[in-house]
Amino acid sequence: MLAPRIKAHGRAFSHIAAFHPELTALRRDLHAHPEIGFEEHYTVQRVVEALKVCGVDEIHTGIGKTGVVALIHGLQRNSGQMIGLRADMDALPITEHNDFAWKSTRPGMMHGCGHDGHTAMLVGAARYLAETRYFDGTAVLIFQPGEEGFAGAKAMIEDGLFDRFPVSSIYGMHNWPQMKPGTIGVNPGPMMAAADRITVEITGKGGHGAHPYLAVDPVLVSAHIITAVQSIVSRNVRAVDSAVVSLCAMQAGDMGAFSVVPGKATLVGTVRSFSPEVQDLVEKRLHEVCSGVALGLGASVHVHYERIYPATINTPTEARFAAEVAQKLVGHEHVDRQMDPSMGAEDFSFMLQVKPGAYLRLGQGGEGSCFLHNTRYDFNDDVLPLGAALHASLIEHGMPLHQSP
Repeated sequence: MLAPRIKAHGRAFSHIAAFHPELTALRRDLHAHPEIGFEEHYTVQRVVEALKVCGVDEIHTGIGKTGVVALIHGLQRNSGQMIGLRADMDALPITEHNDFAWKSTRPGMMHGCGHDGHTAMLVGAARYLAETRYFDGTAVLIFQPGEEGFAGAKAMIEDGLFDRFPVSSIYGMHNWPQMKPGTIGVNPGPMMAAADRITVEITGKGGHGAHPYLAVDPVLVSAHIITAVQSIVSRNVRAVDSAVVSLCAMQAGDMGAFSVVPGKATLVGTVRSFSPEVQDLVEKRLHEVCSGVALGLGASVHVHYERIYPATINTPTEARFAAEVAQKLVGHEHVDRQMDPSMGAEDFSFMLQVKPGAYLRLGQGGEGSCFLHNTRYDFNDDVLPLGAALHASLIEHGMPLHQSP
């Protein structure tokens, strides 16, 4: 047996460490066969095969298009309680630049965010829970599609996820390369920001670059808007609050037409925030600032503001509970109970809008590690047993047996 490089305490970790090589093989197979949102057919096939081998009690497929839910009943079911665990399955539409044997075999797709590892960890928890069943109630294991911009969590909820499986609480986790392996982070409030998409369409008047006075230049208007919107956060949002406004791309004219003033320009970008009040304020000011700048320069503008993912906000009771479970596994010195929130976004937020729960971060890298969404990213297989044990321990401690077997 391959000895785990990461040390942790407890029955679950020791048990799962014994099949670490199998989890690694599954994770690397998923990495080699990435699939984007709602197209996770190979992934679902591998997950279902693994769950059957694990001996779970029920497997439900096709929830939210390609979502999978597995049920595992404890040695006792007196409580009637259900607790949910969630892992995301989809990959990113980017080209991998790694050279190892399990690199992506599909051009233009890669597991650049570690969802292959998240899926493997939840399968590992399923195997342990099915083999031991040291809990009173039912574990609901949710393998979710389409996290990367497809709102797969929302799709599963709208497809009756929590009506069919009425969990009392829900837990998810994400690997975090900036944290050392063997560490776990959580906090009792915001963990990830809301993600909104903004599209600014500017209409001017095309013309000749040598005679700009006869045109209304939307490129010039775009430049002023790009600068002006940066005042929204610095001069409208309270310093104790947080928000980000980033205009990330611009399209105007033809690169081969160096002397043509185009008639239109489009800007796209994102807004990140943690509270609905700040979100409303930024949206309002974006409309006002863009309209004002365009009007002043003789152009017209249309701002389309789309709210993609809400903020991921842990409920305090469940966050404290998760931190205590993590502490039992790795010790208090390796658990950050006041983890700084990230301005990134996560569609687990939809689940936390309807169920109490917590979203955790699992250290997998440390200083110098490649961050998420990088073409050279890879999940650290050393943390698979710990992540699986954390999942399983949330079930065991959340629905304890009245008498230990």
